[in-house]
Amino acid sequence: MNHPLATRFDGAAEIIAEIGARTPDARDHLAETRATIDAYHPKRLRLTVAAIIDETLSTKTFRMEGPDRESLPPFLAGQYVNVFIDGTSRPFAISSSPTRLDHYDLTVRRVPGGRISNLLIDELVPGRVLTTTGPMGTFHHNPLFHGDDLVFLAGGSGVAPAMSMIREIVDLGLDRSFHLIYGSRDAADVIFRSELETLAARHPGIRVDHVIAAPEPGWTGHSGFLTAEIIESLAGQLNNRMVYVCGPQALYPYALAQLTALGQPRKRIRFEANGAPSDPAAQEHWPAEVDPAAEVTVTVGAASFRTPRHRPLLDALEDNGIRPEAACRSGECSLCRVRVVKGEVHTAEEARLRLSDDRFGYTHSCVAYPLTDVRLDL
Repeated sequence: MNHPLATRFDGAAEIIAEIGARTPDARDHLAETRATIDAYHPKRLRLTVAAIIDETLSTKTFRMEGPDRESLPPFLAGQYVNVFIDGTSRPFAISSSPTRLDHYDLTVRRVPGGRISNLLIDELVPGRVLTTTGPMGTFHHNPLFHGDDLVFLAGGSGVAPAMSMIREIVDLGLDRSFHLIYGSRDAADVIFRSELETLAARHPGIRVDHVIAAPEPGWTGHSGFLTAEIIESLAGQLNNRMVYVCGPQALYPYALAQLTALGQPRKRIRFEANGAPSDPAAQEHWPAEVDPAAEVTVTVGAASFRTPRHRPLLDALEDNGIRPEAACRSGECSLCRVRVVKGEVHTAEEARLRLSDDRFGYTHSCVAYPLTDVRLDL
């Protein structure tokens, strides 16, 4: 044995001989790893509309299946997929249970003036194929940090992620208390009402309370808005229970004020990312002297175009055929990051920027608004 290690320690010769007798590993580990990652976290999915469920007059659930009805990638209750359509994209929460991976249910509510939600409701038919991302998002239950006694404030279609969480509790028989306080405009617009009532009646850990903003005569439940008084009367002392909030953009600052008034610490309140601010100029750090409706010039490479200041950069880029990667469209996922080479932008409060972003000029284009002429690097 001439190997330099053969005489260095007892048994070295036997070990060297065993190594030499082994069959070389010729597997492509990088490709195998990539295939495993793509199976669980695919960049794109092709999903077919298998069924359409009319939930209310304003809301439909689209049951989406994969090719040949194969099992879809797993997800956590509360996550979403981003749907690409009509030259843009929008995220929609999965309302089905994560225990059932033969389909994803996407529950979509009509929004006055909404481009994509109304397009889906009016034009989707069974058999239509849509391109989406894989499941994404951080708005899900973490048993280590969130505990097992939960309160969920939902408004309108914000009940979709709550429905996924409730269905998971039922399917798995989880020992978890889940109290849904669900605000709706009127009783006819309550999504999943029958199923929610059935599940709450059958499972002691699930409680559902409805609050109707504009009740018709005969409504005997709670009415008005999700005020601190109503929340406390229904949920009692919050005692640092984790509170989830999902609904229209306007619900978030309102709910935060109500929960703060009840003494709930901010770290025990979780908000789902739900779009860019409708009025960025209303945020405190918008310069008072800057007209949000005035147009500025955006330059990307050799392309330049005009856009109003109050239009998110991502939307303006898409309007002009430039489509950065995007998903949440709410400032959270960071896929649409761009670098501002020249000029100034207003980055909305919703943006979850890296600590280094300000230093190197990066922003999230979905919640960034050009204050001056700007040059971007994608």
